[in-house]
Amino acid sequence: MSINATLFVQAIVFLILVWFTMKFVWPPIAKALDERAQKIAEGLAAADRAKSELTAANQKVEKELAQARIETASRLADADRRAQAIIEEAKARATEEGNKIVASARAEAEQQTVQAREALREQVAALAVKGAEQILRKEVNAGVHADLLNRLKTEL
Repeated sequence: MSINATLFVQAIVFLILVWFTMKFVWPPIAKALDERAQKIAEGLAAADRAKSELTAANQKVEKELAQARIETASRLADADRRAQAIIEEAKARATEEGNKIVASARAEAEQQTVQAREALREQVAALAVKGAEQILRKEVNAGVHADLLNRLKTEL
């Protein structure tokens, strides 16, 4: 065999191999590569969607956190105002109760003063009767002179 015939036969075998590869081997490989490229593209698209969803979720979480902070601050302010109102109310009640106690003590002191004056009047009247008895050197009848003694008490 000559080199030309060998070269020609090898070229024909090579062409048959190329045709066989193009017909039966290449389509499944191309299909697998296309499917892989499609899966990669879908994965990238899903990653982009997930990234945008994550961004949206983060924004939503930040809004909710801000809302929660505002609500918490509002509740704390309300609690402070309520505490101040309760304190003021307690102070008012304590002042009122203190005023009642002072008024009660004054009334009691006034009553004791009146009782003490009455007791002093009776003692002064008794002393006056004794003094008059000593002056007159005779016994004074308290029953007979009761009206006179009562007028003396009221004058004192």
